[in-house]
Amino acid sequence: MTTERRIFAGLATLVLLLVLGGCSQPLSTREKGTLVGGGLGAASGAIIGSAVGSPGAGAAIGGAVGALGGGLVGDQLQGQEHRTAQQQEQIEQEDREIQRQHRELERLEREKYEGEY
Repeated sequence: MTTERRIFAGLATLVLLLVLGGCSQPLSTREKGTLVGGGLGAASGAIIGSAVGSPGAGAAIGGAVGALGGGLVGDQLQGQEHRTAQQQEQIEQEDREIQRQHRELERLEREKYEGEY
């Protein structure tokens, strides 16, 4: 492994550790997409860049483009998760209302039955 690659690998590892260590809560879907996209983009960029003699520049460009793409995909997925959660909450709320109405009907039927006798 060349010195340039060792330095790049060390810096990339350090940046990754700092980014992950700075997260005080679980990563959102958007953040996960950005992280995965950036990692894959950097790896792909480094491979392509090494073919032309600039693995560091290729990794930087690939990482930036990959992070942007991953962030966009993650944002869309996070929006879908949010919409799904809202729909689930609405379904649960409607189910609670149906159960409440069912109990009310049973109470009214008992009162009617008791009133007849």
